[in-house]
Amino acid sequence: MRSADCVVAGCRELLTCAGGLPKRRAALRDVGLIENGWVAASKGEIVFVGTEEEYRNEVVPDADAVTVDATGLVGLPGFVDAHTHLPFAGDRAREFGLRLQGWTYQQLAERGMGIQTTVKATRAASLDDLLKLSLARLDRMLLTGTTTVEAKSGYGLNLEDEVKQLEVLRDLAALHPVDVVPTFMGAHDVPPEYRDDREGYIALLVDSIVPEVSSRGLAEFFDIFCEPGVFSAPETRRLAEAAKAVGFGLKVHADEFVSQGGAELAAELGAVSAEHLIAVSEQGIARLGASDTAAILLPGVPFFLMLDKRAPARRLIDAGAVVALASDFNPGSSHLSSMPFVLQLGVFTLGLTVEEAVNSCTANAAYAIRRHASVGSLEPGKKMDLVLCDIPGYVSLAYEPARNPVRTVVKNGKVVVADGRKAGAR
Repeated sequence: MRSADCVVAGCRELLTCAGGLPKRRAALRDVGLIENGWVAASKGEIVFVGTEEEYRNEVVPDADAVTVDATGLVGLPGFVDAHTHLPFAGDRAREFGLRLQGWTYQQLAERGMGIQTTVKATRAASLDDLLKLSLARLDRMLLTGTTTVEAKSGYGLNLEDEVKQLEVLRDLAALHPVDVVPTFMGAHDVPPEYRDDREGYIALLVDSIVPEVSSRGLAEFFDIFCEPGVFSAPETRRLAEAAKAVGFGLKVHADEFVSQGGAELAAELGAVSAEHLIAVSEQGIARLGASDTAAILLPGVPFFLMLDKRAPARRLIDAGAVVALASDFNPGSSHLSSMPFVLQLGVFTLGLTVEEAVNSCTANAAYAIRRHASVGSLEPGKKMDLVLCDIPGYVSLAYEPARNPVRTVVKNGKVVVADGRKAGAR
């Protein structure tokens, strides 16, 4: 018999998302459904997943165990948001208005707006300012079921302000229940002071900033925006090799607007992920399908930018690629942070089945940030990160769009959201 200090009892449907990882092709449709599902944990770690009968035969709850009544609810792993730009200051509402008048994202960037607008605001903000903003954003994410989030810097574009953003991500770990996975993205753009000296900024990154951030242990991954007007494929290769040499895992913003071989390069370099892929080539699809590099698709971007083109999700899945979904929460091109909405966009705009979308927001998303050994599925030995949704069945995760179905969130075996409110909040 196993002891437990937290029990989630009687889910109408429990989606475990368990099984071999990463999930490819047909396996992406297996959500590990258990009817009348029970989950038990001890000290934040899952010790049991199964039916009520199995639970009664195998688990003895502690005298003071917390029992969450999940009768009539749908349970699934906490959402994993594998691509965000969490720590920034300011907003781009004015630019949003200009886009509604016909300006494109690229036209705004050419006029010194876009990312540079946020760089200016973020540089002017203090660490405490960014910390308060980020805590409020994590609260909103938690209320919609996100329990693990990858977060990128990239709005400092110099040593001081990149470090400031990364220190915010470090400090969040002690202040908020959501797990934060830090990514250094000093290669998000070329800063204004280096506009006429691209080589100078690349050299600064390679020779100074990348080694310094690595030595301080502030980030796990290094991300590069491989796109015309930002960093070319040869520049991306140079930056990636420098980052790998000091121990960073590699991520690539690839083929967002124009294909310049970013997906192929990510697969060749053994990147953890290639992200965006709206304009990925057929060769890029094939290379990702034959690799372990995850394809993180961000359906909020074409939605928010009102683009006609979408990432070819079905072709990527059919090719065998490891497909994940994420929000790309940022102030300019995807100002949304709800993973249930991302799941719905995956169904309605990318053509995923509900099952594929669920796994892409949980198990495969965890794989895409190398957290699949601990989160993303409900299995013994993993963290007790679980979401309970007030819906009649899991298909309603997509069938009822534009509402937050999340009622309860359990993080590390603790109830952190109850009745749709953060625990302890009024």
